[in-house]
Amino acid sequence: MAKLGILVAVAVFLETVSAVSLGVVNTEGGMVEGESIPLGPFRHIDVFRGIPFADNPGRFQKPQRHPGWEGVLKATEYKPRCLQLNTLMVDTSGSEDCLYLNIWVPHNSSVSKDLAVMIWIFGGGFQIGGSMGEHFLEDYLYDGHEIADRGDVIVVTLGYRVGTLGFLSTGDSDLPGNYGLWDQQAAIAWVNRNIRSFGGDPETITLFGESAGGASVSMHTLTPYNKGLFKRAVSQSGVALAPWAITKDPRRFAEEIALKVNCPTNDSMAACLKMADPVKLTLAGSINITSSPDNPIVNNLVLCPVVDGDFLPDEPSKLFHNAAEIDYIAGANNMDGHIFTSLDVPSINFNVFDTPAEDVKRLLASYTKEGGEAALTEAYSLYTQNWGSNPSQETIKKTIVDIGTDYLFLVPTQAALKLHTANATTGRTYSYVFSQPSRLSGVTFPSWMGADHADDVSYVFGKPFTTIIGYVQSHRDVSRYMMNYWTNFAKTGDPNKGESVPTTWPEFPSPGHKYLEINSDMDEDYVRQELRLPFVNFWTVVLPKLSEANFEQKASANASVPEETL
Repeated sequence: MAKLGILVAVAVFLETVSAVSLGVVNTEGGMVEGESIPLGPFRHIDVFRGIPFADNPGRFQKPQRHPGWEGVLKATEYKPRCLQLNTLMVDTSGSEDCLYLNIWVPHNSSVSKDLAVMIWIFGGGFQIGGSMGEHFLEDYLYDGHEIADRGDVIVVTLGYRVGTLGFLSTGDSDLPGNYGLWDQQAAIAWVNRNIRSFGGDPETITLFGESAGGASVSMHTLTPYNKGLFKRAVSQSGVALAPWAITKDPRRFAEEIALKVNCPTNDSMAACLKMADPVKLTLAGSINITSSPDNPIVNNLVLCPVVDGDFLPDEPSKLFHNAAEIDYIAGANNMDGHIFTSLDVPSINFNVFDTPAEDVKRLLASYTKEGGEAALTEAYSLYTQNWGSNPSQETIKKTIVDIGTDYLFLVPTQAALKLHTANATTGRTYSYVFSQPSRLSGVTFPSWMGADHADDVSYVFGKPFTTIIGYVQSHRDVSRYMMNYWTNFAKTGDPNKGESVPTTWPEFPSPGHKYLEINSDMDEDYVRQELRLPFVNFWTVVLPKLSEANFEQKASANASVPEETL
């Protein structure tokens, strides 16, 4: 019993001396206190949940600084996500009061200081999502404690307005749009101003995000409003050049929403929309998820950022000079397009249903329509060049996924990397492809499935270490690799410097446009070059030329038609 008492006393002593915590933290809005969580001997993490980074936003207005609070704010509960549609788009959840962020601060035997900071921006097509992501019980997808602890960095997740309330735009100064981007920018600025009080280094801030979050990160590197607020950025499966990232004709959809909420479409439309019920506005922004190869689902994603002449003063491709000093990682999953093409061509998921080769041509026709028949012919020849005379069903189905992956994710990312490199002064550039096979392969998805859209996120956040069921050792390996690469980059600008990584990741501008293929089996042979070069060349060089020629041909034809017949 005496020995047991001694052991208990020692354990209590060790826990006491290792219970390092920030305690009450003073921010610009007032004092906040989070929760201190023990992770092991001499290792704790402070978690702050639900800190307001801006005031409750006005309808279709930019966020304003929070007025502050009296006393100590108990930052111990996550706040609701911003008002949004549910998955079936028949109801809503969330709140208009939603501009809050969460912070994870790791400590060793003493309180941390001058830590690198990583700010996560969630994805969801600019339609849905929240600062903590999906969860089962209390296991949240975007829980930052694993990457914060293992990488010895501060992790921040934030909320921002989505859907109608975040991205509706009339295309003019009445409702310029991009409110969700302004929310993100307000959070980034708040972190820059306040993170030193949490032990962070405001000079070493990295943005990272996936899908719409990755595109948002890309846009934050391009806007002039973020000068000096962060140093590095990681775009996972989304960049500002993606065809779904910018709305070209926001006015048309604004008028559709106005009619749904009984507002006029004349000069008083904006004033009426600002007074409309927020739930009805949100429901009015639902998208049509019915699609086909002739009308791909991507065409319906219209509630998203716009070139407003303010946050985005010009087309994104013309703004890369603003990212000249930012270190940048960007990449895609090797079957990112599956999430969309499985809706456009549902048969690709089922062995019992054949996918006709004609569906390949129909999907390519939709994606290349601006280039006319010549573009379709060129694209079909390129994507079927290795088919042979009798392609298997697996070959046809995988080709459709490749087309979606290239058009929606991989090619725009490669284009963004090249523009970043061309405009960089001190900023470094790194390219990757994530290819860890989907955990649903052979179960819900075909056995040939690679990494689907968003498959990378759980590994970046270390879920194989916190959610043991459903993961095996190979998953923990790739998770460790990604967390090490990401946090090394956040701390030094070089993903190779710091925690151990399986192979050296070369910079993108090196000869051959080198990239890293990331999966659990990776070694030095997984450094490759010229990622899908013929396909990148088609979408970025050949198609634009054919589209221009097709436009000029149509313009010439119209000009030759007698005026009285027009």
